[in-house]
Amino acid sequence: MFSVIFPGQGSQLVGMGKDFFDKYDLVKNLFKEADDVLGINLSKIILEGPKDELNLTINTQPAIFLISYSIFHVATVEFNIDLKKAKYFSGHSLGEYSALSSAGYLSFSETIKLLKIRGGAMQNAVPKGEGGMLAILGSTVEIIEKIISENQDNFSVEIANDNSEGQIVLSGKKNDLEKLIEILKSNNIKNIKLPVSAPFHCKLMKNATEIMKKEIEKTSFQDSEMKLISNVTANEISDKEELKRLLIEQIENRVRWRESIMNMVNQGVNHFIEIGPGKVLSGLVKRINKNVKIDTINNESDIKQLII
Repeated sequence: MFSVIFPGQGSQLVGMGKDFFDKYDLVKNLFKEADDVLGINLSKIILEGPKDELNLTINTQPAIFLISYSIFHVATVEFNIDLKKAKYFSGHSLGEYSALSSAGYLSFSETIKLLKIRGGAMQNAVPKGEGGMLAILGSTVEIIEKIISENQDNFSVEIANDNSEGQIVLSGKKNDLEKLIEILKSNNIKNIKLPVSAPFHCKLMKNATEIMKKEIEKTSFQDSEMKLISNVTANEISDKEELKRLLIEQIENRVRWRESIMNMVNQGVNHFIEIGPGKVLSGLVKRINKNVKIDTINNESDIKQLII
């Protein structure tokens, strides 16, 4: 029994998807539709760069979705692989949009439009340079939650991503993160500042939530029989209205990736297929459960070798 999973921000690379773009009209058409819908030359940014432009959140989010969606459709249309037999669809942060669109809940054009707005809203929610993110390595959610709770009068920091055993990401204002770093050092807890421009998945994203609430509520979602695993709850979801509500909540809430994978495994999933650029999620899944099968699909040869 398998699940299809889609990566989030950080997996982007200039030139990603080029082999699919060069070979398949289906992909060329999706790239053209993306450019037309967004009114920018996203294709050029993806295929040629520059890297700094691709790394702007407003471009990164629709770009990763475009590549993930393109690969999914090459696998299903050109190679007749029935990925819709998946028990679940799931994605990390923006990857949740790739999951719900591939699962048939939202059209390609609506999804890419939402992601450009989401990327811009998240990028601009906090003044540049004010917020940041910190990766914690080799600790547990319980230990970090205890440290945050004991110091809540000194600083405000939140868990943004519970990614895997031993990998947690925190968000907050930079001066609050600096205070936390001192405490982490005294506890010998390893931490790394992440090269991001905003503190995602925390209450500092309130302005982004308000923008996305308006956009998501006026967007038409379709019915689908596919089941999603929500970032916010780590549980199964297939109701359209609940899906909308959780997508809005997702912006300020913790991405419960570790729990999502564990819950899927507990429901009988023993094979995960990561579709999109990079191999970030495959690495996280391996750390969460060493016994499951993992396939990463980001080129044609990966598709040809896929057995489900």
